[in-house]
Amino acid sequence: MTDTLPRTETAVLDHWMNGAPWAGASDRTGQVFNPALGTVQKEVRYATREDVGAVVDAASAAWAQWRDASVAKRQAVLFSFRELLNARKEELAEILTAEHGKVLADARGEIARGMEVVEFACGVGHLTKGAYSENVSTDVDVYTLRQPLGVVGIISPFNFPAMVPLWFFSIALAAGNAVVLKPSEKDPSAANWLAGLLTEAGLPDGVFNVVHGDKEAVDALLEHPDVRAISFVGSTPIAKYVYETATAHGKRVQALGGAKNHMLVLPDADLDLAADAAVNAGFGSAGERCMAISVVLAVDAIADAFVAKVAERMAGLRVGDGTRGCDMGPLITGQHRDKVASYIDVAGSDGATVVVDGREVDVDGDANGFWLGPTLIDNVPTESTVYTDEIFGPVLSVVRVDGYEEGLGIINASRYGNGTAIFTNDGGAARRFQREATVGMIGINVPIPVPVAYHSFGGWKASLFGDAKAYGPHGFDFFTAEKAVTSRWLDPSHGGINLGFPQHD
Repeated sequence: MTDTLPRTETAVLDHWMNGAPWAGASDRTGQVFNPALGTVQKEVRYATREDVGAVVDAASAAWAQWRDASVAKRQAVLFSFRELLNARKEELAEILTAEHGKVLADARGEIARGMEVVEFACGVGHLTKGAYSENVSTDVDVYTLRQPLGVVGIISPFNFPAMVPLWFFSIALAAGNAVVLKPSEKDPSAANWLAGLLTEAGLPDGVFNVVHGDKEAVDALLEHPDVRAISFVGSTPIAKYVYETATAHGKRVQALGGAKNHMLVLPDADLDLAADAAVNAGFGSAGERCMAISVVLAVDAIADAFVAKVAERMAGLRVGDGTRGCDMGPLITGQHRDKVASYIDVAGSDGATVVVDGREVDVDGDANGFWLGPTLIDNVPTESTVYTDEIFGPVLSVVRVDGYEEGLGIINASRYGNGTAIFTNDGGAARRFQREATVGMIGINVPIPVPVAYHSFGGWKASLFGDAKAYGPHGFDFFTAEKAVTSRWLDPSHGGINLGFPQHD
């Protein structure tokens, strides 16, 4: 199955600039598929550098007014946006399912997690207030201000076309910045839908804009002198490229990269809970999550029983069209599906055991969809690419270990450090794990440890480039610049010249 079909007469999704769709000057377009049908449902415009420049100019002009909008005005817009989003979230969920393929229940969950950050951003007044120190020297006060950066760029991935933009632009807008969003060209419609909702909520034209496209559009954002900061989520090689290119052009960057998340199951764990967690975290959204559990480190004493429980649960999963109440939908494209499926052959060649082969799944959906069922591979060697590569699909690997120490060593030796989890009823082991695992987000009997909105999301090592994580306190730090002001109001009795070094007295 290929995901490149003959060009037909289809609708074309435009960019979004100054509160309305905008075609730009480019005639290049890309195809947008319905993954459950394997058919092209629309096309999307690809921006040139000149198109990106025009959008950045519009954002710069709008920012001149938005930065001076009161905190109360910004909060009012975000409150209104949140209420509109909550009332119409089912529309957005249907868009996500149609273009990404995730089932409706998963799409609704994505929106809910994005809305948490919108709600958090409504607290901008508290989160951007400065500090004040009175009389640090005689009649001298020092205080700090947090001010917006200007125009910021957001480059978001295909796997969360609503949640990830909501993570970033909610805080960027609340802090007084103007935004240019470049969504994935694979499922771009959610970005325009959100832009329309922001306009309806009262956001001034030009403060939030969308440019569609491929690498040309990305590079234009990374290199444009008027874009002050870049937020990115994607694979590690691209995250590194984004970080290096944007910082070389003087920008502040937070670039969240890939992952290979491990789940360590100790002998004292509740195996039914652990098996449920492994299936949920491994196959939700067809494994196309940076927080998916892709490797289970099962201690030898319970490995056979654990694998059997996981396989039993997998037998009951229903794979098919996300609109039909299935448990798991298709992958995003035929090309990606084929790449993920190729690892099943690699596993056999590397001496692993394919327990459940997703290529043999019965599908409740159109035969032309980009299907691959949940796959379970046991006895995976750590030198196999099945283990080392970020597969980003419904492939769950089991690596057998002799105990806690070997499992921890494998986790800490990984070049990724996004998320990890331990399943145990031993509080001492759990406490050791949260201290000793060199990973940014830790779950204790929680398989997908995505922090709530008032903490911050991000990994360590090759899973994060830059110092700032996403949303939470890190989000407001990233999207604002701090000034320190030293102030003295003189009274009539002052005077005299003193060329000595100023001292606090």
